[in-house]
Amino acid sequence: MQATARLAHATITDSYRLRSVCRSIKSTVMTGVPTIDKRLIYRSQPFGFDTSMLAGILSSARRNNPQLGITGALVCRHDLYLQLIEGPADSIDTLFARIVEDDRHSDVRLLLTEAMDERLFPNWAMLDDTAPSQFWSAQDVAAGVLESSSPEELRAPFLRLSAAHPGG
Repeated sequence: MQATARLAHATITDSYRLRSVCRSIKSTVMTGVPTIDKRLIYRSQPFGFDTSMLAGILSSARRNNPQLGITGALVCRHDLYLQLIEGPADSIDTLFARIVEDDRHSDVRLLLTEAMDERLFPNWAMLDDTAPSQFWSAQDVAAGVLESSSPEELRAPFLRLSAAHPGG
């Protein structure tokens, strides 16, 4: 049974990678410019946070992100949205611009942007963290710990989430 689950996971991952490679080749052939994949981490403060708002954000992300080749994870709690999004650079830039204008977020701050070779969440249109308390405290966030964190420190909670939730 576990071997079947691993095979199914590998097939989904391979299928996603194949689609990503095909999209990159198509873009290169059509424009002459290779597609660059990008990872972005930002933080914001929820405006009027409640479970129905969160459900709406997740539903929208899970519906729209696959069409844009975007995957990622969202850590959410009453004082913080911490999100990693990854995919084609143009899609990531467009999505982040929409997030900045979204009235469900205030004080949006870009923490990290980088080119990437491999996705952390290849099977997740948007993973939501079910245990956000394992990361920075509200006091740490208010004191600016995220803004002064290194790229490795910012990636670390998402690496743990990715390892804990490999399937989609």
